[in-house]
Amino acid sequence: MSSPHPLPASARTAGRVFAWVLAAALVALLAASVWIGVRAVAAYGHLMDVQSAAATATDALRDPATAPALVDAIAADTSAARELTSDPVWRAAEQLPWIGPQLSAVSTVAAAADDVATNALTPLSQVASSFSVDQLRPVDGRIDLAPFTTIADAARTSASGLSAARSSVDGLEQQALVGPVRSAVTEVSTLLGTTSEATDALARAMQLLPAMLGQDGARDYLIVFQNNAEWRSLGGIVGAMALVHTDGGSLSMTTQGSSSDFARYDDPVMDLGPEVTAVFGTHPARWIQNVTQVPDFTVAAPLAREMWSREFGVSPDGVIALDPVALSYLLAATGPVALPTGDTLTADNAVSLLLNEVYLRYERPADQDAFFAAAAAAVFDKLAGGAANPTALVEALARAGDERRLLLWSAIPEDQAVLADTTLAGPLPPTDATQLGFGVYLNDGTGSKMDYYVTPETTVAWGECTVDDAGRASGTVTLTLTLTNNAPADAATSLPEYITGGGSFGTPAGTAKTVSYLYLPAGAELVESTRSDGGGFGGAFHDGRQVMSFGASLTPGQSASATVTVRTTVPGAAEAVAWVTPTADAALAPRVGDSCRGS
Repeated sequence: MSSPHPLPASARTAGRVFAWVLAAALVALLAASVWIGVRAVAAYGHLMDVQSAAATATDALRDPATAPALVDAIAADTSAARELTSDPVWRAAEQLPWIGPQLSAVSTVAAAADDVATNALTPLSQVASSFSVDQLRPVDGRIDLAPFTTIADAARTSASGLSAARSSVDGLEQQALVGPVRSAVTEVSTLLGTTSEATDALARAMQLLPAMLGQDGARDYLIVFQNNAEWRSLGGIVGAMALVHTDGGSLSMTTQGSSSDFARYDDPVMDLGPEVTAVFGTHPARWIQNVTQVPDFTVAAPLAREMWSREFGVSPDGVIALDPVALSYLLAATGPVALPTGDTLTADNAVSLLLNEVYLRYERPADQDAFFAAAAAAVFDKLAGGAANPTALVEALARAGDERRLLLWSAIPEDQAVLADTTLAGPLPPTDATQLGFGVYLNDGTGSKMDYYVTPETTVAWGECTVDDAGRASGTVTLTLTLTNNAPADAATSLPEYITGGGSFGTPAGTAKTVSYLYLPAGAELVESTRSDGGGFGGAFHDGRQVMSFGASLTPGQSASATVTVRTTVPGAAEAVAWVTPTADAALAPRVGDSCRGS
């Protein structure tokens, strides 16, 4: 029986052609999906091999001779993963909705990993294969400067390649990614960030150290030791000091001094400017003990240099600051150091001996200063004599720098440009695409060494938090600082007057008075601020940051806290961090933070 409305032959032919085309398209799509799926699985396997190799790289690279083989193995996997995720079918599928961004993220990560392995790490690994860390060990007080030049060029190439790879991964729109892919991209981004920063630090160090060690002419560096038993924003008051002379790789300590060598200056030695003066007054520019009250080492260091120049007639080429905790890290590399007093200074006892026991033992400040001078000279002699394990020494310096217990400023503009934007430069905490920066800066108000017994606990927490399609993080962040006086209940009578202050500065013996300065992130809006004692805050601005100050006087066992909440929107910053004054307690991290991953 025929259809009541038969189709013309041409229409039936067109229908069959359409059906075949549709079938062919479906088959092609299925084939493409299978093709992509198979290649994705293979690429995933290679990238997992890369991850496993990277996880063991740190241990393997302790023997630099193994570096080329390790990098070659990683490069073989990254090249395979890149090839598997860059063919025309894969690229075409990247234009599809939903699945496209996932595929694009995988190919971007594979390409970045391959660029790192084949271009960024290869030059450095080749240099490392012929380098021994023992080449950094001083011999008869002199360091051979030739290896630094060899490493410098390779380090710069590696740093540039890693930075480019990091930028390509960070440029991905993570909001379009499904959970597992987003997590993988975040992990790779973090790894590239850490590696990039480490390699950049190496490149800067290799460029800077030869000049500092006198490659192009003699240099003088003022080393100031911050005493964390009496807080200042960057760590503690400047107590003991030493001038170190370098020339052609040789090192010698030429002069030692202490805060007692410096009188109060009637007029500021330098103009602090209206903003710093509004926060701290002129004290940092009139007392050597107060130069580190300004939480910016590019301000504090020139003050110390100028004061040293006035008293000793030498203008140092730079200033280096470190504290007893940093010294304890160095002692882990040198081993125990014998002192003329009969004491043995070790990594375990350095902090307690230098920040507390010396005050219990010696009543006269002159005797205390003599002890500090002897300790500094003994440690320097051990370092200059080549006794330190080079690998352990590099690790100690890196840890101290990361914790902002080691700071460096140069009076030579070219050198200071190399230091800029590093933690060694001791800047104010930045707010940028990677972090939202608070500052928590503590200063003793007792005129004593009671801060050895005070514990600051700092927390940072995102409240409401969103990340938009452009990667901007928005919401509220709350910073809380709690101070606790852990001194003995009978501190007023059981501790020496030099530790308690004896009430000479208006604070009763045994009470610890702290003046805190809370630096809010640049551009943040203050929502709320409270204190546990119901008091208020002082206010000012420093370099685009609102500064909130308050004082707390605590008897033994007493605590006080302050809380501030800000609202902010920043380009991509998912990490809110607070830089806290480094204290005598190495277990208290000088950096705390909280992440926002969006809601």
